[in-house]
Amino acid sequence: MNDETWTISLRKPADVAHARKIAMQALDAAGASAIVKTRFVTAVSEIARNAIVHASSGVMVIGMGRLNGNRSIIARCEDRGPGIVDTNAALKDGFSTGRGMGLGLGGSKRLVDRFELETRVGEGTTVVLETRLR
Repeated sequence: MNDETWTISLRKPADVAHARKIAMQALDAAGASAIVKTRFVTAVSEIARNAIVHASSGVMVIGMGRLNGNRSIIARCEDRGPGIVDTNAALKDGFSTGRGMGLGLGGSKRLVDRFELETRVGEGTTVVLETRLR
């Protein structure tokens, strides 16, 4: 696998499907297992959707990396939305500021090997997802 990165603009629901497709293609090319693909693509979908729903737009960059000496895939999603007031609450199942089930952030965190959340109220949110390619 090369060091190529893919940048996806997140503005409309179809962009979530595009992010899922790019993540799957990168994982296929890297020879990732079916379970790694399912988990990572699900997390990408949730985070991309959050950027659109809560911030109206965002950008996701997907690329390959190394996590603890193992090959990995990374997705970094940034938005300039309202930010998250209480990250601890937002990571708990059932918490939602919208009409969703409140499983997106916490569920995504459980699906990946590395999850980073940085947010500033009034400025936006960045989420990093990373999973080893087993």
